[in-house]
Amino acid sequence: MHENIFKINEKEYILPGNRACQGCGLSLAYRYILKALQENTIVAIPPSCLCVLHGLYPTTPVIVPALNTTFASTAASAAGIVAGLDSLGKKDITVLALSGDGGTYDIGIQSLSGAAERNTNFIFACYDNEAYMNTGTQRSSATPLGAMTTTTPILTKQEPKKDFLKIMEAHHIPYLATVSPAYPIDLYDKFSKARGIRGTRYIHIDTPCPPGWGFPTRDTVKIGKLAVETGLFVLFEIENGRFRFTGRSKTMAERGKLLPLVNYVEKQERFKNMNSEQLEGFQSSVNSKWNEYLKRAEG
Repeated sequence: MHENIFKINEKEYILPGNRACQGCGLSLAYRYILKALQENTIVAIPPSCLCVLHGLYPTTPVIVPALNTTFASTAASAAGIVAGLDSLGKKDITVLALSGDGGTYDIGIQSLSGAAERNTNFIFACYDNEAYMNTGTQRSSATPLGAMTTTTPILTKQEPKKDFLKIMEAHHIPYLATVSPAYPIDLYDKFSKARGIRGTRYIHIDTPCPPGWGFPTRDTVKIGKLAVETGLFVLFEIENGRFRFTGRSKTMAERGKLLPLVNYVEKQERFKNMNSEQLEGFQSSVNSKWNEYLKRAEG
């Protein structure tokens, strides 16, 4: 990886001035996504923080065409765009469906699963900020155990986060990857690679959210790095069934030691009501998943 470290596209596809929050992890990720995919890209967007970033028609800071869809139909709408381009014989345009965790894990899973089962030729990327941030930080199935939202009636979420990566891998798609805006070169490389692969490509983006997670806006990259360095969010790719660590996670696997999860949890207000039992269980689940990945890398 990192073959593009001195070859990043210098063109900017998001112009100065948008309505994203200060320190928005999505805006950092989106900048490098578009640099990797370049001009010949059409984006399908459900109701989400990304809609806010794009702005209200006819004014937008983003210079690639985009289609606003309904919450449930992001993948179906993107599949329709693919079919239309195919009928016109246009093979050089990348279709990107970009949805939050609510529009991916919850409301949008049926159309995404259908498209992936058919191996539709598009990239579906989920920017996962672990709640419905655009409408007031309501709980989603991506919200982690022990986190507080505006719809967790007993202080914290009692259920673990849905393992959506396993769900997508079960569709036997040609490419699946995880990325973080805290590691933009890794992100850029993976979207560049995905651009050249045919079929359904799924990319999962860890997306720190200052107002929803409760940390200072200046710490977005710091929180993103801690997610990786504690093993909570692992950077990897699965290409045609073959797993491999990438970037910082590859380094952590080689060193054989992760930071304790408390380093990540204690810096976010959303975990302020997490008790010691929940933290212990959270750490245990992170360790278990990390060991699972280590075994896969060895195999």
